[in-house]
Amino acid sequence: MQALKEMRKKAGMTQEELAKASGISRVTIIALESGKQSVAKSSTIIKLADALNCNPQDILCPES
Repeated sequence: MQALKEMRKKAGMTQEELAKASGISRVTIIALESGKQSVAKSSTIIKLADALNCNPQDILCPES
């Protein structure tokens, strides 16, 4: 999920800061950003989006 990394950087957050703000582990964030984990629970995407102040759709389908 390259969009997740882009959204995080746009928000000026480190992976650790996003992990703390979202309640999602840094290991999961690293796996999602690197593509090692390509599927995430909807609850995970929602928590990440809330922490990044964006729509979950922005993370899943950044071009739409």
